[in-house]
Amino acid sequence: MLDIRFIRENTAAVKTAMINRNAEVDVEALLVLDRRRRTLVSEVEELKADRNKISKSIGLMIKEGKDPETIKTQVRKMGDRISELDEELREVVAQLREALLYSPNMPSETTPIGKDENDNPVVRSWGKKVELDFEPVAHWDLGASLNLFDLERGAKIAGSGFPLFIGRGAKLERALIQFMLDLHTEEHGYTEIAPPFMCNDTAMTGTGQLPKFAEDMYAVPIDGLYLIPTAEVPVTNMYGDEILKELPIYHTAYTPCFRREAGSAGKDTRGLLRVHQFDKVEMVKFTTPETSAEEHEKLTLDAERVLQKLGLHYRVIELCTGDLGFSAAKCYDIELWAPAQDKWLEVSSCSNFNDYQARRANIRYRNEDGKTAFIHTINGSGVALPRLVIAIMENNQNSDGSIDLPEALWPYMGGLQKLA
Repeated sequence: MLDIRFIRENTAAVKTAMINRNAEVDVEALLVLDRRRRTLVSEVEELKADRNKISKSIGLMIKEGKDPETIKTQVRKMGDRISELDEELREVVAQLREALLYSPNMPSETTPIGKDENDNPVVRSWGKKVELDFEPVAHWDLGASLNLFDLERGAKIAGSGFPLFIGRGAKLERALIQFMLDLHTEEHGYTEIAPPFMCNDTAMTGTGQLPKFAEDMYAVPIDGLYLIPTAEVPVTNMYGDEILKELPIYHTAYTPCFRREAGSAGKDTRGLLRVHQFDKVEMVKFTTPETSAEEHEKLTLDAERVLQKLGLHYRVIELCTGDLGFSAAKCYDIELWAPAQDKWLEVSSCSNFNDYQARRANIRYRNEDGKTAFIHTINGSGVALPRLVIAIMENNQNSDGSIDLPEALWPYMGGLQKLA
């Protein structure tokens, strides 16, 4: 979350940033709570100091044979007042924390200003669109004809948005996961993590999913747990309340991901376009403030490398302020071209959160002066599978309905080069 001192000292800049983000944040209300908190702290400390001074005089009065009852009454009244102020202080602190938890991150100074996704600039692209000499077939029809997945039976088990992969389709999912983990660990220097697939509310709050996006989570109330929406949550929070000794740290993890909002009715719900459960390989970095911008760029290139090795045409866009995610200060989205959809599909968001998540999760390090400071966190999909599978199927399809597999996957598919 944002530092209230930063808001206090940079009020105009924060107000402008929230406007640029299209965020409804009452900055003045935050400052009112902050002023009341500081006033209460001052009053309580002053009262406690006065009470201590007066209390010391009670013993002296007894020694002198005087009746200290009047002083005792005064001390009791001061104690009652301190209790009242302490209770109000707790309430104000809770209100201020709640308001800050609902306030998004400040955009980076290099994040382009814009209203929505239409203002996101294209940073670069790689490869060329595949030119098919026949009408491209949608991935849901290809998957059905090749018996790669069965969406109807998946829906029978868990409802729409929970795909069921079969045979070579299931093997393709597993092959892609292993391929990406090997790439990130062996070539990019990440350490693999196999985290829990559930997290508590502290972890969800640490990375920014709670409290604002509670309705988007799959909850298990009886246990106080949530199914994770991304490996970012457990991997980032594994260092919560710690002081890290060596930076940077690179982690990668495979997990299934669960998102209630992903399959919103009426919006790209057919096939694998928007699902409630999907597989993803995530990359997470923990860095110093001085190196986070450079590490963010490198992480984005690591995600791009996955697509390059698979020979898929993609583009990188930079999210403008109006389209920026809640916790991110700067973000690149990587999109694959899907010919049968005739549009770009996002397969990765690579975000730099600066110290926003670290402040929420209390993850620190010691700077050059030996003082503790908050680290910077960075993460990105490396990459998410549903739309990656769509792009592989639709770009590599043949007129006879078969699908050529990217050469990088042959070893992971037991030498299989084509799905037919």
